[in-house]
Amino acid sequence: MSNKKGLLLITLMLLFALLLSAYAPSAPIDKVAPAAAEQTDCPAITLADRAGVPAGEYARLYELADFEAAAGCVMVFNENPDIAALNARITNNPDLPPVEERIPAEPLVVVPYDSIGQYGGVFNALSNATESGTSDFLSVRHVNLVRFGDDYVTFEPNVAKGWEWNDDFTEITFFLRAGHKWSDGAPFTSADVEFWLNDIVLNPDVFPSTPGWVTFGDSLMSIEVIDETTFKFVFPEPTPGMLSFFSTTYIQPFQPKHFFDKKVAEGMTLAEAASLYYGNSDWKDVPSPLLGGSADDVMPTLESHILVEETTEGRRFVANPYYYMVDTAGNQLPYINEQSELYVPDAEVRNLKITNGEVDYKVQSINISDFTLYKENEANGDYTVDLGFGVGVTAFYAFNLTAEDEGLREIFNDLRFRQAMSLAINRAEIVELVYLGQAEPMQATPADPNTVNFVTEAHKTAFIEYDPDAANALLDEMGLVDVDGDGFRDRLDGSKLTLDLQYSNQGVPVPTHELVKDYWDAVGVAVTLKEVTSDEYRQRATTNGAEVLTWLFDGTAGAIIIGNDEMLVPPFGEPFNPGIAYLWDEWVRSDGATGIEPPADALSLYDLAAQFQQHPLGTSESDALGGQIIDIHVNNLWKIGIAGNVKQPIIHTNRLGNFGPYTVVSYDYYRAYPMIPAQWFISE
Repeated sequence: MSNKKGLLLITLMLLFALLLSAYAPSAPIDKVAPAAAEQTDCPAITLADRAGVPAGEYARLYELADFEAAAGCVMVFNENPDIAALNARITNNPDLPPVEERIPAEPLVVVPYDSIGQYGGVFNALSNATESGTSDFLSVRHVNLVRFGDDYVTFEPNVAKGWEWNDDFTEITFFLRAGHKWSDGAPFTSADVEFWLNDIVLNPDVFPSTPGWVTFGDSLMSIEVIDETTFKFVFPEPTPGMLSFFSTTYIQPFQPKHFFDKKVAEGMTLAEAASLYYGNSDWKDVPSPLLGGSADDVMPTLESHILVEETTEGRRFVANPYYYMVDTAGNQLPYINEQSELYVPDAEVRNLKITNGEVDYKVQSINISDFTLYKENEANGDYTVDLGFGVGVTAFYAFNLTAEDEGLREIFNDLRFRQAMSLAINRAEIVELVYLGQAEPMQATPADPNTVNFVTEAHKTAFIEYDPDAANALLDEMGLVDVDGDGFRDRLDGSKLTLDLQYSNQGVPVPTHELVKDYWDAVGVAVTLKEVTSDEYRQRATTNGAEVLTWLFDGTAGAIIIGNDEMLVPPFGEPFNPGIAYLWDEWVRSDGATGIEPPADALSLYDLAAQFQQHPLGTSESDALGGQIIDIHVNNLWKIGIAGNVKQPIIHTNRLGNFGPYTVVSYDYYRAYPMIPAQWFISE
């Protein structure tokens, strides 16, 4: 079986150099008790010391047969000594068979960064709420068919041990691991992938609107099951970005068919059963089963840990006894026994817990503006804070182009207004005061400039100069004048013009909003600020109720947009990062029956995006089409960027082993997922 790496992504040389310079493993952790290495005949190699064993196709991974051949050994498997007690906490799980019967016949062998880890411990995580500020923790236990390596360029095996593209990128065949099992011991096969696509994603009773990433014009992605461990995704047109999609998305293309079959046998419809786990998204922790249902509703997983306890204040997870990875000494991963997630909606309280050393890892919902605070408390909290390179974190503001208020809609759709509001912002001051100089003024583009070739300096600098005089002139030209003499401009009909800017502290740093309000007030556009929860923000925005939108421009890395067009076409967003033109999207989806007809530029993006995604990223065809898409976005200023190339804090406890060269902070690459967190361990 040949393993093709598929599409080779183009990334900025700065990013690549940064990663290469950071790749040298840190010193091994002292006094780490091996997890039972003496029971195996295979050498317990690490990336810090390969002991003469040659690397295979992937520097930090082997398939079992390849490792045994390279090391000249026969692996003996070892288990976590606490695994039986942990398994007893998993609802309805039977007693465990021996470890060699739980691990697949073809496990994935992980070469740890620094050390063979030690079993045990509790990993303490911090989230804003159930669906807020939690993706950095979700990514720690996440799995998918494939992943990006820690170079953010190379595709690596994961749940799938291999894949093959056909010549024109219309078919990709995946090869699963023989003997792979769900967390309850049931077989995981191609049937679970087929069930996910045909019975869940393409089921209108579950997803009334078919997701865009399986839709190609009037055609849909399909699946052909070849045997229990082999299946093929078939696309109606070339789709080279699908491998990138599965490497970065939280969407897992498999579901436990046996679990849903049981629910149906108990009297539920499939749609009723699926509603326990799928709302308006495919987010795997929606809703919270132990709060919204019973313990029997906890779905089996392939992830490293599975939910066992939940309250309104947080959740608890234990190690998956059937996990499919082992280290080079034959120890079944994960090393860490338990994960504890605490919900803390208040940013100041989160910072207090971080600086007190109560959090083992955090990159989300923390900002560069607090870096000094984190640095000053490193010793007290026994943690390390570094700065990573942010991808997909350009802050933006945008106006609802399909606002229900027709007066506001008319103003927002005048390009002069958007240009004026961009020119009124003093980005250099924001970079200095909020980002501590660790960023640069930059316009928003729906492709992160560090991950593609076709975003130019002209794109990045369009309308970013601070020029309040020019902003005032544009607003005057529009006829937005101060009618009542209160010092603020009024609408075209003479009524009061006030922008309602609601925000969540999960998105743009709060001090930025206060500065932007001052800048816009200074050119006569009144702004009211209100902080809301992430859930409130998203609910209001996705139902077309928001006036001003603000978030980070995630979902824009080349690896994302080659397989997902949500940021390229109306409404220019998705449920967790809402867009600004939902009635344009409604018009397109309803073939003009409802909604508002988009302007010609917006309509042209659908065809351009479809063509763009048919070419491998970095090719001349891709760059030409990508450039056209960026031109349209920047010329229309649908989203107004503030700062790009933002450095972001990376915090981890000093007790966390095998943390690796974590140098990029990015939701787009799904946080910690490229780091193989199953190898992390707690050194007590």
